[in-house]
Amino acid sequence: MGKPAGAIVGSKVAALTVETIYNVANRLCVVEADSSSLDQLAQKAPKNAVIVPDPSFQNSTPNGVERMSDVEERATLVVVLHKLLVGQPGIRPFLPLFLTEVLRLGVSLQLPSAADDSTVLLGLAGSIYRVKADLESLGEVAVNSEDGVADGSGTVELTETISLAKLRTSLQKFGLGEFGVTKEELAAIESSSAASVGIAAVAYYTLSTLTPVADAVAAMSCEALLANTESFDSDMYKQVFVHKSVADVASDLISILFSSKLINARKGGVDAEFIHSIPVAHGALRDSIKHFAPGLRIDVNKVVFSRKKKPVEATSEASSHSLLTSSLLSVLLSLWPNISDSKKRMTTILEFISEESKGSHNTASSWESDIGESIASLKNKLQAIASKVAVIEDGRHEVLLSRDFSSAVETWRRLVAMELSAALAALAIRENASAGKNSAQDVAREPQTGDKGNSKAVPAGKGSKGKDGSDKRKKEFVLGKGTDIIRRYIVSYLSDGASLDSGEILVWSKDLDKFLNPSVPELKSLVSEIKKVVESNESRRLPKIAKGTRDFEPKQMAIREKAFGIIVSVFKRHGAVALDTPVFELRETLMGKYGEDSKLIYDLADQGGEILSLRYDLTVPFARYLAMNKVENMKRYHIARVYRRDNPAKGRFREFYQCDFDIAGAQYPSMIPDFEVLKVLTELLDELDIGDYEVKLNHRKFLDGMLEICGVPSSKFRSICSAIDKLDKLPWEQVRKEMVEEKGLTAEVADNIGPLVQQRGSPLKLLEELKKEGSPFLTHSGSVAAMEELGTLFRYLQASKCIHNIVFDLSLARGLDYYTGVIYEAVFKGTTQVGSIAAGGRYDNLVGMFSGKQVPAVGVSLGIERVFAIMEQQDKDRNKVVRTNQTEVMVVVLSRELTEVAIELVTELWAGKIKAEFVCIARAKVGKEITSALDAGVPWMVIAGEDELKEGQVQLKNLAANEQTKIPRDRMVAELKKHLAASGQLPTVVQ
Repeated sequence: MGKPAGAIVGSKVAALTVETIYNVANRLCVVEADSSSLDQLAQKAPKNAVIVPDPSFQNSTPNGVERMSDVEERATLVVVLHKLLVGQPGIRPFLPLFLTEVLRLGVSLQLPSAADDSTVLLGLAGSIYRVKADLESLGEVAVNSEDGVADGSGTVELTETISLAKLRTSLQKFGLGEFGVTKEELAAIESSSAASVGIAAVAYYTLSTLTPVADAVAAMSCEALLANTESFDSDMYKQVFVHKSVADVASDLISILFSSKLINARKGGVDAEFIHSIPVAHGALRDSIKHFAPGLRIDVNKVVFSRKKKPVEATSEASSHSLLTSSLLSVLLSLWPNISDSKKRMTTILEFISEESKGSHNTASSWESDIGESIASLKNKLQAIASKVAVIEDGRHEVLLSRDFSSAVETWRRLVAMELSAALAALAIRENASAGKNSAQDVAREPQTGDKGNSKAVPAGKGSKGKDGSDKRKKEFVLGKGTDIIRRYIVSYLSDGASLDSGEILVWSKDLDKFLNPSVPELKSLVSEIKKVVESNESRRLPKIAKGTRDFEPKQMAIREKAFGIIVSVFKRHGAVALDTPVFELRETLMGKYGEDSKLIYDLADQGGEILSLRYDLTVPFARYLAMNKVENMKRYHIARVYRRDNPAKGRFREFYQCDFDIAGAQYPSMIPDFEVLKVLTELLDELDIGDYEVKLNHRKFLDGMLEICGVPSSKFRSICSAIDKLDKLPWEQVRKEMVEEKGLTAEVADNIGPLVQQRGSPLKLLEELKKEGSPFLTHSGSVAAMEELGTLFRYLQASKCIHNIVFDLSLARGLDYYTGVIYEAVFKGTTQVGSIAAGGRYDNLVGMFSGKQVPAVGVSLGIERVFAIMEQQDKDRNKVVRTNQTEVMVVVLSRELTEVAIELVTELWAGKIKAEFVCIARAKVGKEITSALDAGVPWMVIAGEDELKEGQVQLKNLAANEQTKIPRDRMVAELKKHLAASGQLPTVVQ
């Protein structure tokens, strides 16, 4: 065995990891204290340190007191060491060097196995005084590097002469007077929570390492039981609202079992809850591990600074312990279903083995008793923990809980090893039966033979494929891609020992128990292989697109480019300038701007140190830009993708384009910007030629006034507006029911709203009706002001000849909180059901929410995806062929030997700014090429054969007219430009 690797502990630039704690605790590496941290401690060390008396409950620990295990003690020591090195000033270099040497030499400090950190850590402080006493009584002892310092378990008693001598030699620069702790050091040790954190870290590392293996073992059990696994691919795991980790486990199981011929057997297969619950149980465990990791990392590296050089009381860390214990409880609770289901799968497999072997392997009963005691003990511990949660959260049993967590992980690890060995044995029996072999061990040694690349060669001779069994085996015994990899790894590992030749399956379990250990390099390789399997799609299934997104095919892209061209030309016609902003913003920028729709904002999981969200629209980022750059006047357009965590439906996507036009600034006369934005909207919809539409319009002040007149409390304005906004989809009776039963409005107030909110009609006519004497709106100042603004706006729209597309609709109640004035929404009136196609309004206060200075603004946003849907349907209804490219000329050279000539010809066309492609074909295939060009809408073709080229000519063919003429080669570009300009495909050059 080579020399163990070194682990530097106590660096202020690198965090202590759970892997390092695991390796130190299991003696897989040699501890080294960070030299720069030691130097800093030496520089700041107190000159006259005062050693306090032995703080432990007694100076000597009686033999009857239970000790920590070696792993627990070393995990505790390495956490204390790290925190002393990176923590507060006032720590002498002696203390971290003492702990470093104790860990390096493998010395045991015999720490008490207490339930709380305080007792354990006081015992740690007291052990230094015991070492001092032993060193004082130590005589001269010669020590060399070959002297043994470890007993059979790898630990060393401090009273052993050699151990003390080695320790004395390592710390010889320190006098015995330094052995002990100061008040500051005692405070640092007690505040470290090192015992509970260290033990939990070791168990966590084991748990997180083996989780992928547990998924694969469960998959192998499914094959051993011929189980029904169709539920793994059910729609339940594909819907929008499902825990991601649960869906991920289901997907991983499908990947691991891909190509298996053993699952979903028609006869004899198992269809049980302990199979169907695998994704949920394993997914919950993944989730709890994921959420436990960040907190554990903090607890491992966090340092509590004591005040006024007083020792920290044991209860002062209660809040920290509460976080650790609550996280541990969550992991424990999620681990239990995995343990329970694993035992059920293992027991069912053992029943099959016992039946097939005619009872010759009495494994079931021995395994039941072996693991059953551990599971029963764990169940009792969990019940005890549940009954003592309050005590645990007070911080008095945190080490006990970490130890119970470690025990649960160890029980689960052993159970996974047993389940794996049982599944391997069952698969060997099934393969033996299908292949006609005599030895399960012979079968297990050989990789399976399957199709689709999932195979290895089988040696000739006994067990080789023959006429009597090869085809049957190939059809019936084919493992999944992932499970085959696992079996080959395991068999390779077991083949080095005699255990493989034993008929007792229990021996396999003992070897696999050693294998399923994070310290085994082969296990890490296996985990890596499993990850490769689950991360690769390959031929497992066709890849899918995320819900609420879409690919744009070439025909759709052609429609989109056409639409974008029209939209940008309208925007520029009105003097707008382009602006772009980041696709994600600080979450604080977006929150509080969208009312109830804020729940639809996508938050980023990996935020790079900042709390970030994908943009919900383009308006809030525009307001942020104005505020940040102190811009007070701008007419801008912006075309970009936005993201909403909505339920996908026809015409409703989670990722889609918005085309925004906004006017910001206070220099405009009243309602002029509002008019221009609405004019831009009608021009867009007219020029896109999507058919009949209407623009519904209302005013936020008018809407708020109406609600106040009807008696709606101001606190309910936004929620009632949300209900009113549904009147375009639901009848008034259902909207009223929602107001009363869900929004808490009284029936009387709801009945007051009904007659008013259902009014809609021609803008000028309806406004005139609302202004008549006796109208309730005349009693509210906000409504009166709104009607004045609307009157001005309607006159401007009438003057611009676009008012016929506007409908004054009192039920329009846009849900976004930032609107302050006119609001509007465009809807398509045709047969294609797409809902709203554009919306906008005035938002005078939005910029001020960022800067404190108000910049009035108004804008509109076009939902281009819905416009695309309308345009696509129109082209389909008209049988219109959409050109996916703009090729104007196809150059066809009638010989594959003349490729260079073809390149010369097409290069001349490209230089002349003519859109062209080329192809070299045999003369016999020219007809096919002409047909393809016609189908693609290419208007012209240049044909050149050897004869034409020798004469310095080419054939120019008008494909639509089917006319062909010879022209000089040097006139090719000029002739084509003339024809293309005549047909309107090239712009006329103005001199």
